[in-house]
Amino acid sequence: MSAAHHKPHLGHYKHSACKWCYKDISLEDMAARGSDIGLNSIELVNVDELPILTKNGLECAMVWGVPGGITDGLNDAANHDAIAEFMTREIPRMVDGGATNMICFSGNRRGQSEEDGLEVCAQGLARIVPVAEKYGATVSMELLNSKVNHEDYLGDRTPWGVQLCEKVGSANFKLLYDIYHMQIMEGDLIRTIRNHNQWISHYHTGGNPGRNELDGDFQEIDYPAVMRAIAETGYTGFVGQEFQPTEADPLAALARAITLCTV
Repeated sequence: MSAAHHKPHLGHYKHSACKWCYKDISLEDMAARGSDIGLNSIELVNVDELPILTKNGLECAMVWGVPGGITDGLNDAANHDAIAEFMTREIPRMVDGGATNMICFSGNRRGQSEEDGLEVCAQGLARIVPVAEKYGATVSMELLNSKVNHEDYLGDRTPWGVQLCEKVGSANFKLLYDIYHMQIMEGDLIRTIRNHNQWISHYHTGGNPGRNELDGDFQEIDYPAVMRAIAETGYTGFVGQEFQPTEADPLAALARAITLCTV
Protein backbone atom coordinates (compact mmCIF):
# COMPACT_ATOMS: atom_id res chain seq x y z
CA MET A 1 0.00 0.00 0.00
CA SER A 2 1.43 3.38 -0.97
CA ALA A 3 1.79 6.18 1.53
CA ALA A 4 -0.94 8.10 -0.30
CA HIS A 5 -3.42 5.29 0.38
CA HIS A 6 -2.32 4.42 3.91
CA LYS A 7 -5.20 4.61 6.38
CA PRO A 8 -4.27 6.34 9.65
CA HIS A 9 -4.78 4.65 12.99
CA LEU A 10 -8.26 5.75 14.05
CA GLY A 11 -8.89 3.93 17.28
CA HIS A 12 -7.93 5.00 20.73
CA TYR A 13 -9.85 2.19 22.41
CA LYS A 14 -8.20 -0.66 24.29
CA HIS A 15 -8.44 -4.44 23.93
CA SER A 16 -9.96 -6.85 26.41
CA ALA A 17 -11.02 -10.50 26.57
CA CYS A 18 -13.73 -12.25 28.56
CA LYS A 19 -12.25 -14.85 30.88
CA TRP A 20 -15.16 -17.30 30.65
CA CYS A 21 -14.28 -18.05 27.02
CA TYR A 22 -10.94 -19.53 28.17
CA LYS A 23 -12.04 -22.00 30.83
CA ASP A 24 -9.04 -24.29 30.34
CA ILE A 25 -6.57 -21.48 31.05
CA SER A 26 -6.16 -20.15 34.56
CA LEU A 27 -6.58 -16.43 35.13
CA GLU A 28 -2.97 -16.30 36.32
CA ASP A 29 -1.63 -17.88 33.11
CA MET A 30 -3.87 -15.79 30.87
CA ALA A 31 -2.84 -12.59 32.64
CA ALA A 32 0.84 -13.49 32.38
CA ARG A 33 0.52 -13.92 28.60
CA GLY A 34 -1.93 -11.08 28.06
CA SER A 35 0.39 -8.25 27.18
CA ASP A 36 2.27 -10.39 24.68
CA ILE A 37 -0.88 -10.95 22.63
CA GLY A 38 -2.07 -7.34 22.75
CA LEU A 39 -4.45 -7.36 25.72
CA ASN A 40 -4.95 -4.37 27.95
CA SER A 41 -7.62 -6.08 30.06
CA ILE A 42 -9.21 -9.36 31.09
CA GLU A 43 -12.84 -8.94 32.05
CA LEU A 44 -15.84 -10.59 33.65
CA VAL A 45 -13.81 -11.46 36.73
CA ASN A 46 -14.87 -10.62 40.26
CA VAL A 47 -13.46 -7.95 42.55
CA ASP A 48 -11.33 -10.42 44.51
CA GLU A 49 -9.49 -11.39 41.31
CA LEU A 50 -8.46 -7.84 40.36
CA PRO A 51 -5.02 -8.05 42.06
CA ILE A 52 -4.03 -10.84 39.65
CA LEU A 53 -4.57 -8.47 36.75
CA THR A 54 -2.83 -5.55 38.43
CA LYS A 55 0.21 -7.71 39.14
CA ASN A 56 0.47 -8.43 35.42
CA GLY A 57 -0.03 -4.85 34.27
CA LEU A 58 -3.59 -5.41 33.05
CA GLU A 59 -6.89 -3.69 33.74
CA CYS A 60 -10.38 -5.12 34.12
CA ALA A 61 -12.78 -3.53 31.65
CA MET A 62 -15.91 -5.06 33.18
CA VAL A 63 -16.37 -6.61 36.61
CA TRP A 64 -18.76 -9.52 37.12
CA GLY A 65 -20.62 -10.90 40.12
CA VAL A 66 -24.10 -9.35 40.36
CA PRO A 67 -26.58 -11.60 42.20
CA GLY A 68 -29.11 -13.35 39.97
CA GLY A 69 -26.86 -13.26 36.94
CA ILE A 70 -28.46 -12.92 33.53
CA THR A 71 -31.90 -14.37 34.22
CA ASP A 72 -32.88 -12.84 37.58
CA GLY A 73 -32.17 -9.18 37.05
CA LEU A 74 -33.41 -5.69 37.69
CA ASN A 75 -36.81 -6.16 36.04
CA ASP A 76 -38.06 -8.01 39.14
CA ALA A 77 -38.39 -5.87 42.26
CA ALA A 78 -37.84 -8.99 44.38
CA ASN A 79 -34.21 -8.92 43.21
CA HIS A 80 -33.54 -5.26 44.01
CA ASP A 81 -32.40 -5.67 47.62
CA ALA A 82 -29.75 -8.26 46.82
CA ILE A 83 -28.48 -6.36 43.78
CA ALA A 84 -28.39 -3.02 45.62
CA GLU A 85 -26.58 -4.57 48.58
CA PHE A 86 -24.03 -6.12 46.24
CA MET A 87 -23.42 -2.90 44.32
CA THR A 88 -23.18 -0.82 47.50
CA ARG A 89 -20.55 -3.18 48.88
CA GLU A 90 -18.62 -4.07 45.72
CA ILE A 91 -18.47 -0.82 43.73
CA PRO A 92 -16.18 0.90 46.27
CA ARG A 93 -13.99 -2.22 46.41
CA MET A 94 -13.92 -2.38 42.62
CA VAL A 95 -12.78 1.23 42.33
CA ASP A 96 -10.14 0.69 45.01
CA GLY A 97 -8.92 -2.26 42.91
CA GLY A 98 -8.49 -0.09 39.83
CA ALA A 99 -11.66 -0.95 37.86
CA THR A 100 -14.63 1.32 37.18
CA ASN A 101 -17.24 -0.66 35.23
CA MET A 102 -19.70 -3.16 36.75
CA ILE A 103 -22.05 -5.30 34.66
CA CYS A 104 -25.76 -5.75 35.33
CA PHE A 105 -28.65 -7.44 33.53
CA SER A 106 -32.30 -6.80 32.82
CA GLY A 107 -33.36 -10.37 33.64
CA ASN A 108 -35.86 -12.59 31.83
CA ARG A 109 -39.34 -11.38 30.92
CA ARG A 110 -41.47 -14.18 32.37
CA GLY A 111 -44.52 -12.62 30.75
CA GLN A 112 -43.63 -9.04 31.67
CA SER A 113 -44.22 -6.31 29.12
CA GLU A 114 -41.31 -4.20 27.89
CA GLU A 115 -42.94 -1.09 29.37
CA ASP A 116 -43.32 -2.63 32.83
CA GLY A 117 -39.82 -4.07 32.66
CA LEU A 118 -38.42 -0.66 31.81
CA GLU A 119 -40.14 0.92 34.79
CA VAL A 120 -39.03 -1.75 37.28
CA CYS A 121 -35.44 -1.70 36.00
CA ALA A 122 -35.39 2.09 36.40
CA GLN A 123 -36.62 1.73 39.98
CA GLY A 124 -33.84 -0.73 40.76
CA LEU A 125 -31.22 1.44 39.09
CA ALA A 126 -32.35 4.42 41.14
CA ARG A 127 -30.90 2.58 44.16
CA ILE A 128 -27.63 1.69 42.41
CA VAL A 129 -26.66 4.63 40.23
CA PRO A 130 -26.04 7.05 43.16
CA VAL A 131 -23.38 4.64 44.42
CA ALA A 132 -21.74 4.59 40.99
CA GLU A 133 -21.89 8.38 40.83
CA LYS A 134 -20.33 8.72 44.28
CA TYR A 135 -17.33 6.55 43.38
CA GLY A 136 -16.91 7.55 39.73
CA ALA A 137 -17.98 4.14 38.42
CA THR A 138 -20.31 3.02 35.63
CA VAL A 139 -23.01 0.37 35.84
CA SER A 140 -23.51 -1.21 32.41
CA MET A 141 -26.47 -3.32 31.35
CA GLU A 142 -25.64 -5.87 28.68
CA LEU A 143 -27.87 -6.24 25.63
CA LEU A 144 -28.24 -9.95 24.80
CA ASN A 145 -30.05 -11.88 22.11
CA SER A 146 -33.21 -13.76 23.11
CA LYS A 147 -33.34 -15.69 19.83
CA VAL A 148 -30.39 -18.09 20.13
CA ASN A 149 -28.53 -17.87 23.45
CA HIS A 150 -30.72 -16.23 26.10
CA GLU A 151 -34.34 -17.10 25.50
CA ASP A 152 -36.81 -14.71 27.17
CA TYR A 153 -34.17 -12.08 28.08
CA LEU A 154 -35.81 -8.67 28.34
CA GLY A 155 -33.01 -6.31 27.28
CA ASP A 156 -32.61 -7.73 23.79
CA ARG A 157 -32.76 -4.60 21.59
CA THR A 158 -30.91 -1.31 21.50
CA PRO A 159 -33.99 1.01 21.43
CA TRP A 160 -35.24 -0.49 24.70
CA GLY A 161 -31.82 -0.01 26.28
CA VAL A 162 -31.63 3.59 25.09
CA GLN A 163 -35.08 4.29 26.56
CA LEU A 164 -33.84 2.94 29.88
CA CYS A 165 -30.73 5.13 29.75
CA GLU A 166 -32.85 8.17 29.02
CA LYS A 167 -35.20 7.34 31.88
CA VAL A 168 -32.36 6.84 34.37
CA GLY A 169 -30.69 10.04 33.17
CA SER A 170 -27.18 9.48 34.51
CA ALA A 171 -23.82 9.30 32.75
CA ASN A 172 -22.99 6.54 35.24
CA PHE A 173 -25.49 4.10 33.71
CA LYS A 174 -24.91 2.93 30.16
CA LEU A 175 -25.19 -0.07 27.86
CA LEU A 176 -22.83 -2.89 27.05
CA TYR A 177 -23.36 -3.24 23.30
CA ASP A 178 -22.61 -6.80 22.28
CA ILE A 179 -22.04 -6.83 18.52
CA TYR A 180 -22.70 -10.55 18.20
CA HIS A 181 -25.96 -10.43 20.11
CA MET A 182 -27.27 -7.34 18.36
CA GLN A 183 -26.40 -8.70 14.92
CA ILE A 184 -28.75 -11.59 15.71
CA MET A 185 -31.55 -9.39 17.04
CA GLU A 186 -31.51 -6.30 14.86
CA GLY A 187 -28.48 -6.00 12.57
CA ASP A 188 -27.80 -2.45 11.31
CA LEU A 189 -24.73 -2.39 13.53
CA ILE A 190 -22.84 0.60 12.17
CA ARG A 191 -25.85 2.92 12.02
CA THR A 192 -26.82 1.93 15.57
CA ILE A 193 -23.31 2.58 16.87
CA ARG A 194 -23.17 5.97 15.17
CA ASN A 195 -26.61 7.02 16.41
CA HIS A 196 -26.44 5.73 19.98
CA ASN A 197 -22.76 5.71 20.94
CA GLN A 198 -23.35 8.21 23.74
CA TRP A 199 -25.24 5.49 25.63
CA ILE A 200 -22.59 2.78 25.15
CA SER A 201 -19.85 2.18 27.73
CA HIS A 202 -18.37 -1.03 26.35
CA TYR A 203 -18.41 -3.38 23.33
CA HIS A 204 -18.25 -7.15 22.99
CA THR A 205 -17.45 -9.20 19.89
CA GLY A 206 -18.21 -12.69 18.60
CA GLY A 207 -18.41 -14.33 15.21
CA ASN A 208 -21.91 -14.91 13.88
CA PRO A 209 -23.21 -17.53 13.41
CA GLY A 210 -21.69 -19.76 16.09
CA ARG A 211 -20.05 -17.22 18.42
CA ASN A 212 -16.66 -18.51 17.33
CA GLU A 213 -13.59 -16.88 15.75
CA LEU A 214 -14.25 -13.53 14.10
CA ASP A 215 -12.44 -14.58 10.91
CA GLY A 216 -13.71 -18.15 10.71
CA ASP A 217 -15.69 -19.71 7.88
CA PHE A 218 -19.13 -18.29 7.12
CA GLN A 219 -18.83 -15.32 9.48
CA GLU A 220 -21.16 -12.50 8.45
CA ILE A 221 -19.90 -9.52 10.49
CA ASP A 222 -17.31 -7.27 8.87
CA TYR A 223 -15.41 -6.52 12.07
CA PRO A 224 -12.84 -4.07 10.62
CA ALA A 225 -15.71 -1.93 9.30
CA VAL A 226 -17.57 -2.09 12.61
CA MET A 227 -14.39 -1.22 14.51
CA ARG A 228 -13.75 1.78 12.27
CA ALA A 229 -17.26 3.00 13.03
CA ILE A 230 -16.58 2.65 16.77
CA ALA A 231 -13.26 4.48 16.43
CA GLU A 232 -14.85 7.31 14.47
CA THR A 233 -17.25 8.03 17.35
CA GLY A 234 -14.25 8.97 19.50
CA TYR A 235 -14.70 5.97 21.79
CA THR A 236 -11.74 5.48 24.14
CA GLY A 237 -12.92 2.53 26.24
CA PHE A 238 -12.48 -1.19 25.72
CA VAL A 239 -13.51 -3.67 23.04
CA GLY A 240 -13.93 -7.05 24.72
CA GLN A 241 -13.43 -10.25 22.73
CA GLU A 242 -16.20 -12.66 23.73
CA PHE A 243 -15.98 -15.37 21.10
CA GLN A 244 -15.53 -19.04 21.98
CA PRO A 245 -12.32 -20.30 20.37
CA THR A 246 -12.42 -23.60 18.51
CA GLU A 247 -8.69 -23.84 17.80
CA ALA A 248 -6.04 -25.85 19.62
CA ASP A 249 -4.33 -22.65 20.77
CA PRO A 250 -7.16 -20.34 21.87
CA LEU A 251 -4.81 -17.49 22.74
CA ALA A 252 -3.45 -17.51 19.19
CA ALA A 253 -7.03 -17.05 17.97
CA LEU A 254 -7.44 -14.24 20.49
CA ALA A 255 -4.27 -12.50 19.26
CA ARG A 256 -5.56 -12.71 15.70
CA ALA A 257 -8.90 -11.20 16.72
CA ILE A 258 -7.16 -8.31 18.45
CA THR A 259 -5.19 -7.63 15.27
CA LEU A 260 -8.38 -7.80 13.20
CA CYS A 261 -10.09 -5.32 15.53
CA THR A 262 -7.24 -2.81 15.60
CA VAL A 263 -8.05 -0.06 13.13
